[in-house]
Amino acid sequence: MTAHHTDLRPVVTAGTTPRYCDGHRRRDFLTLGAAGLASFGLGDLLRARAEAKSNGPADCETSVILIWLDGGPSQHDTYDPKPEAPAEYRGFWQPTQTNVPGLDVTEMFPLQAQVADRFSVIRSIHHDNGDHFSGAHWMLTGYGAGVSGGQRAGKHPGIGAIATKVTGSRAAGVPAYVGVPYSMSVGLRPGYFGANYLGAENNPFEVGTDPNRDRFSVKNVSLPRGLSLDRLESRRDLSAALDSFERSAEQTGVVDAMDRFDQRAFEMVTGPRARKAFDIAAEDPRLRERYGRNAWGQSTLLARRLVEAGSTFVTCHYGGWDSHWDHRERMESHLPKVDMAVSALFEDLTQRGLWETTLVVVMGEFGRTPKMNDGSGRGTPGRDHWGNSLSVLVGGGGVQGGRVVGSTNAKGEVPHDRPLRPGDLHHTIYHVLGVDPSLHFVNHSGRPVAAIDHGAVIDELF
Repeated sequence: MTAHHTDLRPVVTAGTTPRYCDGHRRRDFLTLGAAGLASFGLGDLLRARAEAKSNGPADCETSVILIWLDGGPSQHDTYDPKPEAPAEYRGFWQPTQTNVPGLDVTEMFPLQAQVADRFSVIRSIHHDNGDHFSGAHWMLTGYGAGVSGGQRAGKHPGIGAIATKVTGSRAAGVPAYVGVPYSMSVGLRPGYFGANYLGAENNPFEVGTDPNRDRFSVKNVSLPRGLSLDRLESRRDLSAALDSFERSAEQTGVVDAMDRFDQRAFEMVTGPRARKAFDIAAEDPRLRERYGRNAWGQSTLLARRLVEAGSTFVTCHYGGWDSHWDHRERMESHLPKVDMAVSALFEDLTQRGLWETTLVVVMGEFGRTPKMNDGSGRGTPGRDHWGNSLSVLVGGGGVQGGRVVGSTNAKGEVPHDRPLRPGDLHHTIYHVLGVDPSLHFVNHSGRPVAAIDHGAVIDELF
């Protein structure tokens, strides 16, 4: 397949567009970035997947669970406490010792402190931008230029979209890339998790509803009303059942992509694997309690079920971290829920033999200002935006636990040693997944762009 397309977002004419059972029209899935698809043909894709099988740890059957703290968590009040700093810097909580000497976390994380040998903390990541949109774009795509509060449109694919375009899912019948309950960055869905010029078929599959709800279900993995398995015996039957559309020579690349999309949809609605993975009610109620009976805890448990079933990259959305005021009250609500979910996840992965093959990443778009403000006249003191230093938790997937990489200065303002950038983190994630970070994809303008253009694997983690 060669790159003849230069349109920004070509649309396949789909004729009539009946609604899916969840209210979406098939046309919604047909807006594809043909330039990106055309630049990376099936042969290239198969070669890249073969290389991914041989280049990474654990024969590259690895997966990623990314817990996204949307809004930006404070490094001081999570994984980089500063007990010796002045009161207005160190905040409200003292550090607590973990089960690893020299690795302290906030006292609000007593459960994670007991499993610190399962994870490591990177304390010196920075991109030096305090804009929500630019920061999120940096952390989720590895690129920052051209995105801000005034220009919010994504410029590059999210790391999960690139990774799963190359790897596919680890088992047939489940989506490779999933957002639980949805993929959202700074209010944008799928935002910077999205595939951008790689095409909509590489966007995350969104669960759409809170897994903690009674009678939780995912309609997208059920048969549309009025259809039976007898009528879905082949991909042709599925395509006819959903819709019909003209196949012209000019649309060949896009149609090939839709064929692959339809095949995955067919596998999901006709096979038991996806339905079983999403059936969170089958879990032991005691385990559900350990994760926390709230949206964050149950999203994380569902993420574990999905990677166990064969999904490659699953994101969990934890929103509400933009604490310019009333910081203490917000953190006293948020931090215990994070503590329960993350600690339960590491214990669960370990008990199920999944720790070595599942990389867990916990991060947001930036940190918070080292010095607290006075509440900006709107409440009690808070912390503002700070892209000059942030902490990221990583564990599993071949990463060694109990390590601290990098440090910040005495007040937590900037990296003190081993300064790292988003690209270093992305190189590390690609390494775990066995994805070549030098792969190039053609963007909407017909220009080849590297998966990531800076950084290197953070070797200390291995």
